Amino acid sequence: MFGDLMGMMGKLKETQEKMKQAKARLEHILVDEASQDGRIKVTLTANREIKSIQIDDSLLQDKEELEDFLVTTLNKAIAKADKIQEAELSSVAKDGMPNIPGMDSFFK
Repeated sequence: MFGDLMGMMGKLKETQEKMKQAKARLEHILVDEASQDGRIKVTLTANREIKSIQIDDSLLQDKEELEDFLVTTLNKAIAKADKIQEAELSSVAKDGMPNIPGMDSFFK
């Protein structure tokens, strides 16, 4: 009984370390997104930290258009980053969970 419990605790501690490592790796994965016409380009990490924003000069004349382009492009980039992060972290979590019947359905 206690052996199983100790084994599970060890496995959870190992999984926590792997999660920490995965989050660190996500800092180095860059996500690029551009507006449909390419006048706005953004780059962020898979942890959703914005690294750069490039704005075409033609958008500087119309504040509302610029704001709309920024919101749309940033939201698309964040959605991409979220998918990468979710895939990475759920993979680590699934591999690190003790073998409990029925738990694998939570990671599908």
